[in-house]
Amino acid sequence: MVETAAARRIHVTGIVQGVGFRPFIYGLAVRYDLSGWVRNTSAGVDIEIVGAPDAVEAFTRAITAEAPPLARIESVEAQTIAPNGYSGFQIEHSAAQAGAYQPIAPDVATCDDCLAEVFDPADRRHRYAFTNCTNCGPRFTIIQDIPYDRPQTTMAPFTMCRDCQREYDDPLNRRFHAQPNACPVCGPRLELLPSPALPRPATWDALPDDEIAAARVLLRAGHILAIKGLGGFHLACDATNAGAVQTLRQRKGRAAKPFAVMLPDLDTVRRFCVVSAAAAQALTARERPIVLLPLLPGTIIADSVAPGLTELGVMLPYTPLHHLLLEAAPDFPPALVMTSGNTSEEPIATANTDALERLGLLADAFLLHNRDIHIRCDDSVVRAKSDGILPLRRSRGYAPYPVPLPFDAPPLLATGAELKNTFCLARERYAFMSQHIGDLANYEALRSYEHSIEHLERLFRVQPELIAHDSHPDYLSTRYALRRAQVAGTPTLAVQHHHAHLASCLTEHRRPAEPAIGIIFDGTGLGPDGAIWGGEILIGGYGGCERFAHLRYVPLPGGDAATLRPYRVALAHLWAAGIAWDADLPPVQAGSHAEQAIVRQQLEKRLNAPLTSSMGRLFDAVAALAGVLQTVTYEAQAAIWLEAQTDPDEAGAYPFDLVPPGDSGPAQIDPAPALRALVADLRAGVAPARIAARFHNGVAEMVRAVCEQARAATGLHTVALSGGVWQNVTLLHKTVPLLRAAGFDVLTHRIVPPNDGGLALGQAVIAAYSVSNS
Repeated sequence: MVETAAARRIHVTGIVQGVGFRPFIYGLAVRYDLSGWVRNTSAGVDIEIVGAPDAVEAFTRAITAEAPPLARIESVEAQTIAPNGYSGFQIEHSAAQAGAYQPIAPDVATCDDCLAEVFDPADRRHRYAFTNCTNCGPRFTIIQDIPYDRPQTTMAPFTMCRDCQREYDDPLNRRFHAQPNACPVCGPRLELLPSPALPRPATWDALPDDEIAAARVLLRAGHILAIKGLGGFHLACDATNAGAVQTLRQRKGRAAKPFAVMLPDLDTVRRFCVVSAAAAQALTARERPIVLLPLLPGTIIADSVAPGLTELGVMLPYTPLHHLLLEAAPDFPPALVMTSGNTSEEPIATANTDALERLGLLADAFLLHNRDIHIRCDDSVVRAKSDGILPLRRSRGYAPYPVPLPFDAPPLLATGAELKNTFCLARERYAFMSQHIGDLANYEALRSYEHSIEHLERLFRVQPELIAHDSHPDYLSTRYALRRAQVAGTPTLAVQHHHAHLASCLTEHRRPAEPAIGIIFDGTGLGPDGAIWGGEILIGGYGGCERFAHLRYVPLPGGDAATLRPYRVALAHLWAAGIAWDADLPPVQAGSHAEQAIVRQQLEKRLNAPLTSSMGRLFDAVAALAGVLQTVTYEAQAAIWLEAQTDPDEAGAYPFDLVPPGDSGPAQIDPAPALRALVADLRAGVAPARIAARFHNGVAEMVRAVCEQARAATGLHTVALSGGVWQNVTLLHKTVPLLRAAGFDVLTHRIVPPNDGGLALGQAVIAAYSVSNS
């Protein structure tokens, strides 16, 4: 008896282009002796297969069970069709579909197979800096439009040689339709140039002809190089050379903010840092983020790489160029500073001409290449936890992979925040978070922001029917939203800053539209009452929220200017707590008598002293009181240094008062008892490390107490921790166990940052919910 043939039409969505998915399907079809075809479309991958029923069924199961390593399958839709007379299995040309879209793969670190070729003297790609395949290499930063085919990438100018074309056309080759496929004969090339604005290095004329070898000579000699990478330029120098690091700081205008370093391999990292199993997994993951690691004492890494800190931001090489630059040798430094190729507050440089112009006074030499970067993309930054990662900056390796939404969204744009900006596009069940844009502090940053929005709207076929923005009217992201909406006639929705933080955390965990307790601690966000919020206990969900409690208001003398002078914030907290400004206190010593008189007048008369409930500012005040830091040069520096000082063995905790709600509003959290206890410890000679620990412990205990009060009032058991203060893993690791021991279901960030880099996701889901429930 002859078995009747079965036939299916299958549609696959997710990250299924540029990841070797079609050759994978081809291989499955050959294995199961099936006929038909596969092709990319703007909406995903379409397949038709014909063959024995058991083979068709096995093929369908294998699509998900055996998917390529870089693929992320969202759905597999199969329908039975009438068998067609296909002969063999074909990979058909891509088909564009109007209005259709699909997720785009992020850039991925070099795979082991490609790396083996790079270091194999017998291989035709030996020491080739742009080696890649369908399992690795650039994706997001080179794509110009979908479908993801070579003519729609920045590899279009490079015509493949015969050998590369043969690989590209072979369905069983791992370079089948690898759009960046290239070799030394036909692909991008390196070029080493001296700075156009600085004196040429003395050894320039004696440098080796090989660009990478010459770059290594310059780095070893203490020079600073601008190196073009995947998503932009890095500024690099020898991380063990204190003079080189200090010169880089001076040129870049970066007084104390820590630099990231790149080390060649995991074994080398362990020479300098404590590497947990979770950290090792994060370091070696295909995303290759910068991972913050405890720094071992007494290493040869220059102190000026991360001044005042006990952690080091470390990443491993993620391109062949990086591997070749960091190739181990007795006379070559084991660690390179690799920091963003820009001056402070500017976007990273991406184009060769722009880099030579903007970085000419920063770098002694430029290691360039001629493959264009279509969209800039900074390195991602994470902390490793036992249950995964805590993202601090979500960019290369992660963006623009979408975040699944708990319900359908109309086409919309959420414009994000002013600092650590990202934006979000949403449609249907996807939220497409952008790469890290940074602080919208100047015209260049705004141009980069607008270009990225235009690019992602084109890629994901989003024409916003609604634009969500922060409720602060002066944010550049808000102004962009309102200006664009006015021109296009698009409706807008203002979203309160801390409500967006709460919604962002709930969305990550795909929580339904039910309320939760939100502990939203950050530095600043405009409240509906016009005050600067930041120490908020909210009750709510996507549809809205109420303020259950907040940190007691304190005037902020000088407004935003006080954030650069923590001693002023400390004086304000002492004043509010009724603690005298005695001369033995560090913040009192930091300012002159004249300045103190001005600050006191500001506090008493509320002159340029807006009220704030910011937990971030309380951390600043405690850092100043403990004598850790009185002035700062970058955001959250005082809080970061305070955390770095914390004694892990200290069990004491400073007390907070919880003042019940009254006619004047919600419950208030009064830090005055904690501040009085801190001052007493300071006068008793208690070490700053123990003071820092007692403050962290006190905040954690306070969070548990206020959550218990919120549960008693509402019956809610879910707690979401969001806002930039929750980047502090010391506080996080103290708070979460206390809450879980008290019976709470605790949600923390794991996909987008708790800081303002995750804010746009919350804005988007709140906007989507408002439409679906209007």
